[in-house]
Amino acid sequence: MDLLNTLVDKGLRGESPTREEALAVLATSDDEVLDVVAAAGKVRRAWFGRRVKLNYLVNLKSGLCPEDCSYCSQRLGSTSGILKYTWLKPEQAAAAAGAGVAGGAKRVCLVASGRGPTDRDVDRVSQTIAAIKEQHQDVEICACLGLLSDGQAERLRQAGANAYNHNLNTSEATYGDITTTHTYADRVSTVQRAQAAGMSACSGLIAGMGESDEDLVDVVFSLRELDPDSVPVNFLIPIEGTPLAGDWNLTPQRCLRILAMVRFVCPDVEVRLAGGREIHLRTLQPLALHLANSIFLGDYLTTEGQAGKDDLAMIADAGFEVEDTDTTTLPAHRADVGAAAGTGCGGHGGEGGGRGPCGEAAPADAVPAPAAVGTPGGTPAEVGTPRPTPAEGGTPGATPAEGGTPGRVPAAAEASRADLVAVRRRGAGTDLPPNA
Repeated sequence: MDLLNTLVDKGLRGESPTREEALAVLATSDDEVLDVVAAAGKVRRAWFGRRVKLNYLVNLKSGLCPEDCSYCSQRLGSTSGILKYTWLKPEQAAAAAGAGVAGGAKRVCLVASGRGPTDRDVDRVSQTIAAIKEQHQDVEICACLGLLSDGQAERLRQAGANAYNHNLNTSEATYGDITTTHTYADRVSTVQRAQAAGMSACSGLIAGMGESDEDLVDVVFSLRELDPDSVPVNFLIPIEGTPLAGDWNLTPQRCLRILAMVRFVCPDVEVRLAGGREIHLRTLQPLALHLANSIFLGDYLTTEGQAGKDDLAMIADAGFEVEDTDTTTLPAHRADVGAAAGTGCGGHGGEGGGRGPCGEAAPADAVPAPAAVGTPGGTPAEVGTPRPTPAEGGTPGATPAEGGTPGRVPAAAEASRADLVAVRRRGAGTDLPPNA
């Protein structure tokens, strides 16, 4: 397929496809999905070999959020039967983080519900970071606390946070349909604050909320423009008690196409397979490892994930290897330039990483060929010096995949799949051990 050959060539050079090409990936048929995975897998292996980075979530404060995000079980007015508790003590959070590190997690993500942290909350999280780093010096810490105000990103960075997560979730055009208590611009601003403070930016999306192909392409191109170091791809978990509880809009093949599109648009970025992979990809999860180079281990914030030991078995059985703390996640042109600039951006094991001034492409003489970033077990592509370039513009023109709305689950299947969602009943704040 000429389209896929073109996308592979661009991806190996670190270039983005056009909007029309990205839309065309989403419009491919189920019969072509293995070809799409194989093509995007070449790009993934060129930049990241066969390494899989493990991340582990620690929910510092659960439920009771004043925001109205339609997808979230912690939202204002939610009737979901989730665990609800106030801030964990630093030693509790450190113990929970330790379970993830013992399972092989390289990054611990500290998450708290709410619109955004108060200054006192930042103090709490800073103490938690210190408690975790005291026990696990090499672990990366990513904070996810909501909207940041002046000076808070700098304080988190000084406390030892390596990264900050704040997802865009959906396109700017449809954002108001999902959330009304804050704006899309608020989210963009928080990502930029984290970058300006020298933290590695982590920002992604949620697929399956009724968005169009154009919406998916819009948010992924917006993410590329923001230039985060990691892009989590979540698939909506329709939790009872939320406005989107009945939205089962995804098939395993649709999820694979979305992941492939993200990989083509963001070829040299850590693409993370995040929430919802178990219930939407199901038995096709191993195929997704050919597209994403990072996953969450074990449970999510308010829902149960696959057992950590099963994640590790899946990675090994698929022929991949867990990335260790001594390995820099990102390609050298993203990691080294940021270290030299002192920005600290990057998915790394130390202080450096990123792309120089965040959002800017690296100078041509600082960008090595993908072969320089491979690891034993992965075969880097033999190509010339890649240089990421701005995404080309264009007007959406792709047609939907055959068979009606892309990825729409037949109505008869919806009821039988609702019981796939298991609300989290274990981990920090409970008497049951975490799932890691």
